[in-house]
Amino acid sequence: MPELTYLEALRQGLWEEMERDERVFLLGEDIGRYGGAFKLTEGFQDRFGASRVLDTPISEAGIVGAAAGAAHMGMRPVVEMQFVDFIASAYDILTNYVATARYRAGLSTPLVVRGPSGGYVRGGPFHSQMPEAAFFHTPGLKLVCPATARDAKGLITAAIRDEDPVIYLEHKYLYRRIRENLPEGEEILTPIGEARMAREGGDLSIVTWSAMVWKALEAAEELERTDGVSIEVLDMRTLVPLDDAAIAESIRKTNRVLIVHEDTRTGGVAGEITARINEQAFEWLDAPIRRVTARDTPLPYSAPLEDYVLPQTADIVAAVRELLAY
Repeated sequence: MPELTYLEALRQGLWEEMERDERVFLLGEDIGRYGGAFKLTEGFQDRFGASRVLDTPISEAGIVGAAAGAAHMGMRPVVEMQFVDFIASAYDILTNYVATARYRAGLSTPLVVRGPSGGYVRGGPFHSQMPEAAFFHTPGLKLVCPATARDAKGLITAAIRDEDPVIYLEHKYLYRRIRENLPEGEEILTPIGEARMAREGGDLSIVTWSAMVWKALEAAEELERTDGVSIEVLDMRTLVPLDDAAIAESIRKTNRVLIVHEDTRTGGVAGEITARINEQAFEWLDAPIRRVTARDTPLPYSAPLEDYVLPQTADIVAAVRELLAY
């Protein structure tokens, strides 16, 4: 089994779906001849041609609008945001049109909008955002956040085949840091809406996703070594739809929960998960729900300041110890 990076696994998933289904095509800024800002689509235009790998003008709203029209006509477009921060420029077309098209007019809109998200790369405020909460609130959109190479491939495959529009947040910090042996020639299809047990434990549950899964695993290993406690890590993989049953099952076992996400604290997804736990699993809690998130500020360029703003392994360790003290 070849070892693939997160980026290579995502690239492989895109390539295989384009080979499998001629309706799949890519569009975005500099994805063709240049091969994309991170070279994820390098060689795609040579293999599939300029009619299926389209270099577009710098107009995110226009790109998504064109993709929506193509999706209505039976195509399977995959839009790349060069950096997902700029998806804000397409917020109107995504939330007011794409997300509502099936409800308003019975229009099938099977499209994927994907792009490099997240911080820890010293990219500053325009190239470091994790905009999950902006779309978590919008009915009609699905939202996925893979943490592993296997899920990077499996979720892009599932997203392309889905009949509804999917926002696919791939984490650029993981692109070349995460590697995994994946079976060559075997289809990988990760179900949208199902969480993954990243680590079994009995003393406390950490609910998280994307790059924070790796921070949580580091914290869990440290706590087992230093404190002798067993921490469970639940990788949600999908935020919409959210796997409520997996969260409740984990809490039933551990009776304590910490929610960790990279997005800012106020209005973050942790708030909704907390509310659902209180509604669905309150009787199993032996301690208050806690969350570790980014601070409510734009992301700075400065390395020490970015480290201060974003969640770190030490922050998770401290929060776990606080919860276990109850």
